[in-house]
Amino acid sequence: MQRSEPIILGNNALGAPVFLAPMAGITDLPFRRAVARFGAGLLVSEMVASSEMVTPRPSTRAAVRAKALTEGALPVSVQIAGCEAAAMAETARIVEGMGARIIDINMGCPAKKVTGGLSGSALMRDLDHALGLIDAVVGAVDVPVTLKMRLGWDETCLNAPELSARARDAGVAMLTVHGRTRSQFYKGQADWNAIRAVADLPNRPPLVANGDIVDADSARRAFAQSGADAVMIGRGAQGRPWVLAQIAHQLWGTPAPVIPQGDALADLVSEHYEDILDFYGPELGLRVARKHLGWYAEANGAPLRAELLRAATPEATLALIRRAFTQTDTEAAA
Repeated sequence: MQRSEPIILGNNALGAPVFLAPMAGITDLPFRRAVARFGAGLLVSEMVASSEMVTPRPSTRAAVRAKALTEGALPVSVQIAGCEAAAMAETARIVEGMGARIIDINMGCPAKKVTGGLSGSALMRDLDHALGLIDAVVGAVDVPVTLKMRLGWDETCLNAPELSARARDAGVAMLTVHGRTRSQFYKGQADWNAIRAVADLPNRPPLVANGDIVDADSARRAFAQSGADAVMIGRGAQGRPWVLAQIAHQLWGTPAPVIPQGDALADLVSEHYEDILDFYGPELGLRVARKHLGWYAEANGAPLRAELLRAATPEATLALIRRAFTQTDTEAAA
């Protein structure tokens, strides 16, 4: 598969066209650090709610600010969500000041608590309102603004091409389309062919295909069917932070990541776990870390998953990590 020219967004030359998708409660700074150690063309933060970012309550704002923290050499995009133009513009200015190199607008989240507030994919039911938000954000910042959406609200409202065309005209620098409607949530199979209608728009910005892309084979098919310029990996990276770099190597011959096994895998999981505790504090960190430990165990065939999820202290958890993930290598060699 031939690699296209790098995608340029403002002053950002993105890497291999395999990007980390924004996932609420998942793509926090510790997870992005885990992915960054192997490499990615672009990292996207978890969603930042504009209504919370502009709140006058210091504790709430501090918690939301933590989602948008950026660091390191890889390009990082901060995703924002909301339904009010003024709050979206102010949030964009805040995260730009915090170091965001790219700002992504969420018009794809299907969660009821988001769409119930007329944010996320609910905006695809009112494109005039959606464009008002896009105009407000693009006009508020100097960094590139991108847009993530679904195919539409449901099978009767497949308006991703129309939203994409209007976003293009409003100055959006890159489009990402998840190959499902909001009504599908994550059921069934992503329809990469349906993304082709956006790819065929004249003078469009770079396009990213998203949904059910988990390895080199699915990435290759998504590229071919969608006509996109890049792919975005979400759930496929859970428990496998190296998979983006692995796909890039298999498709374009970029440097091969060293896939950790045995002690190296235990080291990686331990470092990610300790990073979570440092970031959130021990009490909240213990709870946040459990889902990641479960994903690591599932993705890598590690035993002791139930024990890992029940461990009550960092010391007990770290000891179990060493036993579980070193044992996977021992069993594989047996």
